[in-house]
Amino acid sequence: MSNLEQVPAEQDCRTLPCLDELQILEPRPVPLGGPRAMTVFRTLPQKQRSLIGAWCFLDHYGPDDVARTGGMRVPRHPHTGLQTVSWLFTGAIEHLDSAGFSATVRPGEVNLMTAGQGISHSEFLSEDTTVLHGAQLWIALPDRARFMPPTFENYRPEPLHGPGYSLRVFLGTLGAQGHSSTSPVQTHTEVSGAELWLEPDTELNIDVPVHHEHGVLVDAGTPQVQGQPLAHRELGFIPAGAGSLHLRAGAEPVRALLIGGEPLNEQILMWWNFVGRTHEEVIAYRAQWQAEIGAEPGTLHGEQFGPFPPDTPAPLPAPVLPTVRLRPRPNPGDQR
Repeated sequence: MSNLEQVPAEQDCRTLPCLDELQILEPRPVPLGGPRAMTVFRTLPQKQRSLIGAWCFLDHYGPDDVARTGGMRVPRHPHTGLQTVSWLFTGAIEHLDSAGFSATVRPGEVNLMTAGQGISHSEFLSEDTTVLHGAQLWIALPDRARFMPPTFENYRPEPLHGPGYSLRVFLGTLGAQGHSSTSPVQTHTEVSGAELWLEPDTELNIDVPVHHEHGVLVDAGTPQVQGQPLAHRELGFIPAGAGSLHLRAGAEPVRALLIGGEPLNEQILMWWNFVGRTHEEVIAYRAQWQAEIGAEPGTLHGEQFGPFPPDTPAPLPAPVLPTVRLRPRPNPGDQR
């Protein structure tokens, strides 16, 4: 649980940003697969911060020449306890899941998959994609919703336009200059997500709930956020307490992703593609997945991760477990 108000002010600013200050989270490159793998740039989770609201994972990638990198080719794999959010700038990805949903992820459309108690899905770039560019994000489900049945939603938000800016709100509600936009896509905590475009030399204040934490990921340009410069692929974190996000573009246009939400106030444990609460729970998820796909002997408890169409690429087996006990990673400043 993140609650800066409980941290003494004289300690607050030495380790964490204070209200309108910006904590800059640096991206780290992660290859998806073998030597010709597409590289993604991960800003959540990391040692400095595990969560922004309920957002627990953020990969930014591209623009990638898929003839060189191979693009996104991820066979069937499992998830629990989360919602995946796919947002593209360029290219298209074919989604298929065990809850019976298939969809093409296109630029300007959000695809949200709720894993709940368990789901499996695959992601392959479309045949006509030559350049792939976008982001993959996860939202941790709160305890009250994490065992719900899996489902899927697609939504194309209409942009909110104003002088020098465009805002596409794909989750939650955001607004600026007296106008706001709300997404109908269902989430299970208060979260927000949007793509922002600023023309050169544009300055904008975005209204946000004061009890929400926020993050700004830079895709293009070098904006100032809360008065501080933020570079390409960096994620700027703004703690709860700020009633607005102040962004200013320089000589180049800016494109950024905005994420936010109420602090989750729950410990989560993330390992591979599973979000759970305890070591034993994650071990059971892995054993169930390995048994379902025939990768390791084990006792099946139903079909937690669902059926999948035949004649699709072989599923991904789970990695080997670490030899140490899995533990939740708290956010800096959490009070427990």
